[in-house]
Amino acid sequence: MFKRFSPLLFFFVTVLVILGLSLFGPEEQSLGSNVRIVYLHGAWVLAAEVAFAAAALVGLLALILRRERLHQWSAALGRTGIVFWLTYLPLSLWAMQANWNGLFLAEPRFRLALTFAIVGTLMQVGLWLVNLNWATSLANLVFFVVLRMVFATAANVMHPPPSPIFNSGLWNIIIFFVLLNVFAWLAAYFLTRWFLMLKAAN
Repeated sequence: MFKRFSPLLFFFVTVLVILGLSLFGPEEQSLGSNVRIVYLHGAWVLAAEVAFAAAALVGLLALILRRERLHQWSAALGRTGIVFWLTYLPLSLWAMQANWNGLFLAEPRFRLALTFAIVGTLMQVGLWLVNLNWATSLANLVFFVVLRMVFATAANVMHPPPSPIFNSGLWNIIIFFVLLNVFAWLAAYFLTRWFLMLKAAN
C-alpha cells in the first residue's frame, strides 16, 4: 500500500512530526522553553553526521567490493547529509538568537560548519555532474574523514564538551533527545530513498 507514495512525502510527514515533538520538549532551568530549539538543532546536525558517516562507510565498501548498488547508496547518503547540514545552519542561528540574544558568527564551530556546507554543496553538485560512481564514493569517504579531523581539533565556545544533554543526568531530557534523533534519522532515511529513486528514474 505504502509503495504507491513517494519517500519524499514520508520525509515531510516525519519532519512535521519532529517539529510537533519539538514544541513539547522538556524545559531546562537556564534556557527555559528556548532549549527546545537546541534539541532540534542538535538532532538535525547529528542526523547530518550520521548520513555523512554512512555515505563514507558504504562508499568504502563500494570501492572494495565494486558493487554498483553500494555506490548508489553512498551517493544518496552524501546528498542527504548535505541537505541536513545546510538546513542545520539556520537552526543554529535561531538557537543563538533565542538563547543568547545575538548571532555569534565568529564562533569557531559555526564558521567551520559554514565552510563545510559550502565545500560540501559544491562537491555534491560536482559529483552529480561528473557522475562517476567511484569518484562519488571516494569523495564521500574523504569528506567525512576530513570533517571529523577538523572538528575534533576545533575550539569549543558555545558547544561545551562533553555533551551537556547526555551528562545532565535528567532522564526526561535524555529520552526526549534520543527520540528526536530517531525521528531525524528516519527522515534522513526517507530522503535517501528519494535520492535513490531519482537515480533509478534517470
